[in-house]
Amino acid sequence: MRAGLAFVMTFLLAQSAFAGPPYLSDDPEPTDYGHFEIYTFNTGTTTQSGTKGETGIDFNYGAAPDLQLTATLPFGFDFASSGAAQFGLSNVELAVKYRFLHQATFGWDVAVFPRVFLPSGSGAVGDRSASLLLPLWVQRDLGNGWTTFGGGGCQIFAATSSQDSCMAGWVVTRQVTSNLQIGTELFHQTASEAAPATTSLGLGAIYDVNKNFHLLGYLRTGLQNPKETDEIAWYTAVLVTF
Repeated sequence: MRAGLAFVMTFLLAQSAFAGPPYLSDDPEPTDYGHFEIYTFNTGTTTQSGTKGETGIDFNYGAAPDLQLTATLPFGFDFASSGAAQFGLSNVELAVKYRFLHQATFGWDVAVFPRVFLPSGSGAVGDRSASLLLPLWVQRDLGNGWTTFGGGGCQIFAATSSQDSCMAGWVVTRQVTSNLQIGTELFHQTASEAAPATTSLGLGAIYDVNKNFHLLGYLRTGLQNPKETDEIAWYTAVLVTF
């Protein structure tokens, strides 16, 4: 389970040992101290100009109480509606999540999760400029299997020619059975150099095969400028925890 809240509102979901994925929004709960969460994922978006996305591995390690280290290695793809398909190493991500407030004492879990995006490893996919995402995430467990989290932040690009953007979202989730959680998310991102502003609505699910293996799925559609931003978008992953 997780909760989030920041500049605006960002996402809708929650679970116990982990959250964030499959949603765009993240949560303030770090990986447990001394444990790992490893996602093998595929994500993408279809617009009028084609389909693009990434497949890769997302590593998370609980380096200390309330402290998580993250590294994401993505391989990007771009199937343009006109022109040849492109593939290549996309933007490697390095991040640190630190939870500095807890529900037990403050009423909400609150964390910062700064994330560095390295320049694309290929000239074909991803952003050519390095950037820094500075978000704040919050979460609250509501009882009876309900959790809410969300938040937001802004992404700042090193290249002055790139347009900085901000995003926000909120997630609400429900643990419907002992091994199945479902949730819904409302997400907004301001205009960037690559796309106009977008607002989307998504549905997600997490199924626990057992205590170590978990299946994640998510679908969303755009409510604002969908043809240019996200007519249909998805995220699927196998999560291994240990």
